[in-house]
Amino acid sequence: MRRGTDVHRICLALPTNRECSAAITAIGAEAAHAVRNFDVEVRLLILDSSDEATLAAHARTVAALPEVPHVVVHHLDETAQRDFLRTAIERSALPGPDRLLDLMLPDAVSYGACTNRAFLVAAALGCRSVHRRDSDSRYQLLNGEPVFPVHHELASLGRRASEAVTAVSEVALDPALADRPVSMVGASFIGELSVDIGEIQELDKEVYEEVVGLWAPAHWPDEEKRALVEESFRGAGPVPFTGDHSTLTLVDPMRVDMSNIAFTRDVYERLPLPPATATIGSDYFLIHAVYDAELPGVLHNRHIENYYTGERRTHAGFLAYQTRFVKFLLSMPYLHHVYDRMAGAGAGLLDDEGRLDPAPFAAFLTESVGLDRTGNAHRLDTVEAAYTRLGGKYAEFARGMAADRERLLEEAARDTEDFVLLIESWEALVTGSGGVEVRGTPG
Repeated sequence: MRRGTDVHRICLALPTNRECSAAITAIGAEAAHAVRNFDVEVRLLILDSSDEATLAAHARTVAALPEVPHVVVHHLDETAQRDFLRTAIERSALPGPDRLLDLMLPDAVSYGACTNRAFLVAAALGCRSVHRRDSDSRYQLLNGEPVFPVHHELASLGRRASEAVTAVSEVALDPALADRPVSMVGASFIGELSVDIGEIQELDKEVYEEVVGLWAPAHWPDEEKRALVEESFRGAGPVPFTGDHSTLTLVDPMRVDMSNIAFTRDVYERLPLPPATATIGSDYFLIHAVYDAELPGVLHNRHIENYYTGERRTHAGFLAYQTRFVKFLLSMPYLHHVYDRMAGAGAGLLDDEGRLDPAPFAAFLTESVGLDRTGNAHRLDTVEAAYTRLGGKYAEFARGMAADRERLLEEAARDTEDFVLLIESWEALVTGSGGVEVRGTPG
């Protein structure tokens, strides 16, 4: 396909800290599909925080990818990522560079921070969109061929909603929003629960409902909480892909997953994700922002298949993942406050050019920092009692959680403060990233 002089460059991003050679090979095929079917150049970005042996195996997998015109692979280990970030932060001339570096590349797992790094690298590369995948998921097959989400993403992303109607199966969008661009395209997943708590449901359904219900706003009636529990972490259910369907709409955050999402630069260059460590769900903030700001999106059904890696089946993996789940529960009172304020703001979340305006988001988050921690103390009490009733490894986790109680409560508030700092720094960081050399860039 002929490439015009104004190259539409996209970033297809895969953050990982685990062995995922199969995922690298598969995402390489998705990149090739994109350039065969659309007038784009793909920068395939692998942000690799794996151990030395796994990193070497990934490098061999990258080297074995077929050479495809208009696909450029950037495989960055943590040293390369840190060098890139130091340069971008230095160019930003922001105060507290060491703290910013810690927020962008923390020692612990951070779902938001790894995606924020992809956003800044995409900005450095001049990409118009970021398309994010996960290393513990795989593409569905139809008649033996992989079903790539990028197909729907590139058909609509960045086009005015009035123009995107020709690329979708259905329109469920207020005509008053027709002049706004499609800012997000996404789908969900099939397979195992996105949060590793299925065993709790098998052991004790009441405990499962009690614990999962803790992520609902405290003032919700029991009926609404039960409905949320039924829907939570299940994705699109068990039904496999049989044919395409897509809807131009305001995309409900409950209907998409961050392993299967794409944003335009007018989203991710305006607002980062929360940099909280060891907290599941910390990377979903932009989905809520796009929805509440009434930016059009496309919801499609090329769902990705979720599966659990072996590490999550180990005892250490179990303890680490349960900590991430508890920290997610503790983050929710702060986020619920912000989401309520966002929902009330609507178009007030946009600047004069129709892009996300960072200021109201930072203001809402600042308000939430001072919230009473009584509700979170109750959440910890509830989890401790519930897990103690389950016994075994859950009781062991509950004892450790109780010992860390004050630290967990403090971290939930501090994570919110860190997010405010990052939002206030983001424009300068994006500007500072412009033109920074990225490993794998030709010339």
